[in-house]
Amino acid sequence: MLPIILASSSSYRSQLLAKLHLPFSCCSPNINESILEGESPLNLVKRLSKEKAEAISFDNRNHLIIASDQVACLEGKILNKPGNHKNAVKQLAASSGKKVSFLTGLVLLNTKTGFLQQWVEPFSVKFRTLSAQQIERYLALEPSYDCAGSFKMEGLGIALFEHLQGDDPNSLVGLPLIKLIDLLANEGIDVLGPGPPL
Repeated sequence: MLPIILASSSSYRSQLLAKLHLPFSCCSPNINESILEGESPLNLVKRLSKEKAEAISFDNRNHLIIASDQVACLEGKILNKPGNHKNAVKQLAASSGKKVSFLTGLVLLNTKTGFLQQWVEPFSVKFRTLSAQQIERYLALEPSYDCAGSFKMEGLGIALFEHLQGDDPNSLVGLPLIKLIDLLANEGIDVLGPGPPL
């Protein structure tokens, strides 16, 4: 099996990939993630996930590179990572009682063969109607300033939602594992196949 690299510095994505019990290393792609003029959310995540994989590929021949990018949209507008408390409060207040849609781009690149597989995973969440007090309480307990949408679904953020809609809740955290398992299988890797003794 070729060595696997996760093209990310995100601890959230690293924790997700670790669920598959495959050895891997992490490498930050350091690309420009600015949105191009007129670029749709779908094209944005496709482009950035591919660019992340390609950025890592130059110094890592004979590897499998996993790259991912995510965008959150509210009423057609992209929600960026809030970065601070004030912006997080604004995002959560704007999302209160509404549906937020997520697109997560996924790429698996074999740098030995040049074979690139790409997928975009949709997922949506319906927010509960939140009071200002609930928003402040949530952010006090779980300041999610580095997360698109201002929440951590794998933590207390689950309390913000009325319901979830999609095939893979892992994609909300940033890495659609169900589809990744399919892409790995296309490279001959069965995560439940024979391996070293447990």
